[in-house]
Amino acid sequence: MDIAAAKQLVDVGLELGRRLLAVLPGRDGVDWARHRAARWRSGPFGGELTPLGHLDAIELTDLLGIDDQKRRLIANTTQFVRQLPANNALLWGARGTGKSSLIHALLNRYGADGLRLVEVDKHALVDLAAIVTRLDSQPYRFLLVCDDLSFEADDASYKALKSALEGSVFTQSANVLVYATSNRRHLLPEYMADNVAATHVHGELHESEATEEKISLSDRFGLWLSFYPFRQDDYLLVAKHWLARLGAAHGVDIAWHEDTRKAALRWALTRGVRSGRTAYHFAKHHVGSALLDGACSGEGSRE
Repeated sequence: MDIAAAKQLVDVGLELGRRLLAVLPGRDGVDWARHRAARWRSGPFGGELTPLGHLDAIELTDLLGIDDQKRRLIANTTQFVRQLPANNALLWGARGTGKSSLIHALLNRYGADGLRLVEVDKHALVDLAAIVTRLDSQPYRFLLVCDDLSFEADDASYKALKSALEGSVFTQSANVLVYATSNRRHLLPEYMADNVAATHVHGELHESEATEEKISLSDRFGLWLSFYPFRQDDYLLVAKHWLARLGAAHGVDIAWHEDTRKAALRWALTRGVRSGRTAYHFAKHHVGSALLDGACSGEGSRE
C-alpha cells in the first residue's frame, strides 16, 4: 500500500470515529457555566443534553393571581438551591394559568445561584436514570421539567417515572428534582367506572384498584400545587399588567380605560377561558394594534 492510500485510509477511519462519538451517550455539549437550560434528546445509542439558547425572560413579578402557588414553589426551590431537603413538585390544573411560566421564572430568579433546568419529554422518561447519572457530578442544582404531562394506562413512561420518584434514582442524587406540569390531577385519565368499583366496608370507603393505581403516581410528588381558572378581576389585573409592560418595552403608553376593559373581556369571551395566557395574548394584540395604527398614521402624515 502506498503512502497516499494509507493516508486516505487513516482519514476515513478518523471520520468514522468522529461520527460514532457524535451519537454515543456521554457526549453532552452543555457548558453549564454558560447555559442555564438544556433539553434531553433520546437516541438509538442512549441520549444527549443539548443547550437551549433563548429562554423565557418572565419574572416572578409578572405572575399575578397565583400568589399562594408562587409562594409555596419559591419556598421549595429556595430550600433546594440552598441544599436543604425539598420535594418533587406537581403543578396541575387549568390551562394557561402560569404553571410552566412559574418554573421558568424560578430559573431566572435562581440561575445565578446555581439552579439549572433540563427539559425532558414524556417519551424520554425511560432515560431518567441515565439523565440523573449524567448530572450527579455537576456542581449545580437541576430541575428536570416535564411539561404538560399525561399518560395512558399502558404507557411505559408512566411506570418509569413512578419507580424513579420513590426508587433508587433520586435517593442517590441530591442535586436533581422533578417539576412536572399537567392538566390532570393524577396524570392519568379518570373514568366513571373507577368510582363505581369503589366499595364500602364497615362504613369505610375503599377505592378500586384502578383508582389506587392512578393516585399512586401523583402521590409520589411531595408537593402538589393546584391552578384554577382566573376570576374576572384577576384576569383583568393580568391584562392590565401586560399592557403596561409590553407598552413600555415598545416605548408607548397604553391607557387602561373602560373601552380597554371591555375589549379584554370580549377577547376572553371569544376564547372561552380567562387565564394569564389569554390576558397576555390580548395585551400582545392590543399593543401591536396600537403600534401599527400609530405607524400607519405617521406614514399618512408624511404623505
